[in-house]
Amino acid sequence: MYVCICHHVRENQVRAAIRCGASDEEAVGDACGAGTGCGSCLDRIADLLEEEGNTDTRLPSAA
Repeated sequence: MYVCICHHVRENQVRAAIRCGASDEEAVGDACGAGTGCGSCLDRIADLLEEEGNTDTRLPSAA
């Protein structure tokens, strides 16, 4: 299943990035491109981060 339609990134690619050390949405984006387009997949990426056991799952809000 695709997590990021903009960059054609599948769930297994996101999970692999997380397992290799990506600990937040930005790091996942750096690793595989997911979440770097329109941003509509960021919630799903956060869910996957939580499922994979990472606790720092939200990008800081803009001031």
